[in-house]
Amino acid sequence: MSNWNEHANMGIPECMMKLFESFPYPIQIFSSDGTVRMINDAALEMIGIKSREKHVGYYNVFEDPIVQKLGVTGQIRQVLTGRTVYLTDFTASYEDMIRYFDVRERDLKLINSDITCFPLIKKDGKVEYFAAVFIFKNVYTGKEEISRGKQYIKTHWKEPFDADKIAQAAFLSKSHFTKLFKMHTGITPYEYYINYKINKLKEILLDTNLSVSQAFEACNMSYNGHSARLFKERVGVTPSEYRKLHNK
Repeated sequence: MSNWNEHANMGIPECMMKLFESFPYPIQIFSSDGTVRMINDAALEMIGIKSREKHVGYYNVFEDPIVQKLGVTGQIRQVLTGRTVYLTDFTASYEDMIRYFDVRERDLKLINSDITCFPLIKKDGKVEYFAAVFIFKNVYTGKEEISRGKQYIKTHWKEPFDADKIAQAAFLSKSHFTKLFKMHTGITPYEYYINYKINKLKEILLDTNLSVSQAFEACNMSYNGHSARLFKERVGVTPSEYRKLHNK
């Protein structure tokens, strides 16, 4: 409580500070220049901030590189006009949070939340402070979600690529799954799908009872200039050359 009371001279009533402290959701209070002035224990814990003392008075939401990267700085600034601002599906990379801020090392990949920013308006109508309330929807470690996505691709590799169905198999939205997958593997789900399909084609090409064209058909691929170029880009040789090299 002492960490909150020391900011009483900032013009925020003590009763309001106590309300914010006991608020069940993570919440931060910012001055109009974007500098954080108060943060409750729920926010410290969920975000993973190591020290309240190194956060309060130092962190500035308008200078946050993650906020800038997501392109919502201007949207948050609208709260200074007296409007309530809603940020839906704010998805931050925990790797970026570790890079830019003093947060704990945790086995996390993404933190996804809805954020409501509302002004604290003085009697004269001026916005001296504003609050940000976080509703954390999901915290992704990446392991289970990525495994489910990979398994779906391995089971349906002969079918056309369908990002929506793969994401559904991982119980995530398409955008969240794509971000998480690339963070975890370094490639997109589509690239993983193509690589898996090409590896299966390489196995089937070793069967000399099949023509090259038939090997492609077995993978539900048409043997044409595009698919042949794709194979060479991924493998380094043409399908025919690959067969010759591995059937000597």
